[in-house]
Amino acid sequence: MDQALFKQLAFVREVTLQLVQNVSEQEADVVPDGFNNNIRWNLGHIYLVQEVFAFARAGEIPKIPDGFVEWFNMGTKPADWEQAPPSLEELSGLLREQIKRIEETFMNRLQERSAQPMAIRTLNLETVEEFLTFSLYHEGTHTQVIKSIKRLIQHS
Repeated sequence: MDQALFKQLAFVREVTLQLVQNVSEQEADVVPDGFNNNIRWNLGHIYLVQEVFAFARAGEIPKIPDGFVEWFNMGTKPADWEQAPPSLEELSGLLREQIKRIEETFMNRLQERSAQPMAIRTLNLETVEEFLTFSLYHEGTHTQVIKSIKRLIQHS
């Protein structure tokens, strides 16, 4: 089971990264009408939430760069940013490296109980595997948002 989950995490992450491969820094900052956030925010948010779900909830030390909580936490938005966020290159590098770190850290540990279980509506996340599996849904949701924003930007 370990390999299957790690393969899925790598696949989903590669889809996310390929989607933004040809996005410019300017395009990454466009917030279309009807949206609160942009492509850059969605990438940073994916990274931040994965650090919390994979590492912090398992009792490991997450790798969260300075400013990420203020820029990319749930409820934040680019309109409130007071400092320049990371570049797309930096975000892509962090996202790529994160998947390798998850596999290295959690190989043969997926059934471990979480140090900080969590309930999301009726879903209880109690093991490393449950958090990582749920993160596939989370990233897929934000990848679809990125896809929608990209389509709006490139067709306007």
